[in-house]
Amino acid sequence: MPGPVFLSGDRVELRTIEREDLDFMQRAVNDPTVWRAIGTSTPVNGPQEEAFFEEVVSEDDQVNLLVAVDGEATGMVTLTPKATLDDAMELGYWMAPDYREQGYCSEAVATLTDYGFRQRGLHRISARVFAFNDASQALLESLGFTHEGRHREAVFVDGEYHDTHWYSVLADEWN
Repeated sequence: MPGPVFLSGDRVELRTIEREDLDFMQRAVNDPTVWRAIGTSTPVNGPQEEAFFEEVVSEDDQVNLLVAVDGEATGMVTLTPKATLDDAMELGYWMAPDYREQGYCSEAVATLTDYGFRQRGLHRISARVFAFNDASQALLESLGFTHEGRHREAVFVDGEYHDTHWYSVLADEWN
């Protein structure tokens, strides 16, 4: 069972990530459709997931939340500080395959984005998406993120180089 509810949408809950969630996270990030979408190409074992929990999830300056639907872990959303601006963060997200194309990821991203602007006082939230991930690009555009540009062949995934698209939304653009 995921940790306590930190934020709620209509159908999703964003919960703290606890050690008990690491098995779900390890299984999910080893799914080829997930690791390809988040740009990793090496398997993640238990000790590596534990290290991720200790080194990343437990960081005070980041927001790392488990997405849950009806109490079931379904994915993850994150806000990570940008080194160049104090009031800007980068959004990250992934959803386990069984929970895609049902609007859960859109709701989770919208809920976290709203939190970033309303509770953290952020000015800007950005996100990067690989060129082959049409669904993620459509998700960001549907929420009002602006496509800012493309970094050509910026990531090596699944044996080849891919472009990365950058998106952002500013606080005064967020409804």
